[in-house]
Amino acid sequence: MLGDTGQEDQMENHGQTDHSQMKLGRRAVKTDSRTLKLSNYVKPTLPPAPPTSDWTRGVTSWGLMLNDHLGDCTIAGIGHAIQVWSANTGTMVTVPDPVILSYYEKWDGYNPANPATDTGGIEMDVLKDWQKQGFDGHKLIAFADPVWTRLEEIRQAIHLFGGVYIGLNLPLSAQTQDVWDVIPNGGPNTQPGTWGGHCVFVPAYDQNGFNCITWGMLKTITNAFWSEYVDEAHALLSQDWLEKKGSPAGFDLTQLQADLSLIR
Repeated sequence: MLGDTGQEDQMENHGQTDHSQMKLGRRAVKTDSRTLKLSNYVKPTLPPAPPTSDWTRGVTSWGLMLNDHLGDCTIAGIGHAIQVWSANTGTMVTVPDPVILSYYEKWDGYNPANPATDTGGIEMDVLKDWQKQGFDGHKLIAFADPVWTRLEEIRQAIHLFGGVYIGLNLPLSAQTQDVWDVIPNGGPNTQPGTWGGHCVFVPAYDQNGFNCITWGMLKTITNAFWSEYVDEAHALLSQDWLEKKGSPAGFDLTQLQADLSLIR
């Protein structure tokens, strides 16, 4: 995570990394008025999120999940979520690449025989498919959306459920940054959306920002970058997580499940 001098160090060293050959794959944001809102299930007794929360368990290498040569980040994000949850409830499970590929084909329409079909996926559609069908034996009970611009809600979701699944519109500057941060005073490569949409899983935060998993590594996102470029966020209620951790005190899982039954 970022320390007190992290942003200053990043300004000096932002050109040391080259992600330009990596793939993205998050298509346009899709919304559904029936989507559950996380804030509706937070009880007044729930204390504020702690200043820091980190579910990475010291793991630094997470696997590319094919996202180095395919635009399957919406599926890779699921694979990384499963790694985080399993690492914190037992032994870390890494979904094999052939399984990742099979879900990219099934849920995002990719056909290996036709490279033109490597067009990525829509987070909302992928999560609905996961909720209905499961993912390699891992069940998604529900997803409930925090407001992505309210960082306290995001921190609470990470702390309670082991991470959040987000979408960003990345600027070109993100291709060469060790830490994703807003470049001060503008510049030619700072406009949102000039690189493209990306999906990542975020399992950690501190007062300066967040840690996401992308392209097999941990990447820090500053608070400023989050506010500028993140445009969707989903809290994932995993059966793997809740069976071992239980429903968080101060979160009304019973009411959420009742509401979920009305929209299925």
